Amino acid sequence: MTPAPSRTGRIFAVVALLEATTWAGLLVGMLLKHVTHTTELGVQVFGRLHGAAFMIYVVVAVVAAVRLRWGTRVTLVALAAAVPPLVTLPLERWLRRTGRLAEPATDPAEVAAASVDAPSR
Repeated sequence: MTPAPSRTGRIFAVVALLEATTWAGLLVGMLLKHVTHTTELGVQVFGRLHGAAFMIYVVVAVVAAVRLRWGTRVTLVALAAAVPPLVTLPLERWLRRTGRLAEPATDPAEVAAASVDAPSR
């Protein structure tokens, strides 16, 4: 059973969704601007929104990595996921499924039990 996400994990999930949504809006805006040549409004609006969402995502990912003790590899994957369009969505599902959005165990007995029961990260 996957543990429930922590507050930090829930914030990360919301920001990952926001980042992906603004990416999708920017892609539609670029289609309208460069393919149909109908309007630049989508790029103007979603370009700014996505820029802000990207910066927020980077900050939240670093904070989550520290608080949830992701380790270097998982942190780098989380940061890299913001570059290609919509990759933060499958990343968030993977982090949730593997328990990485939950609070890390702090009790030595919990740590020992988690290392035996949990799949390797």
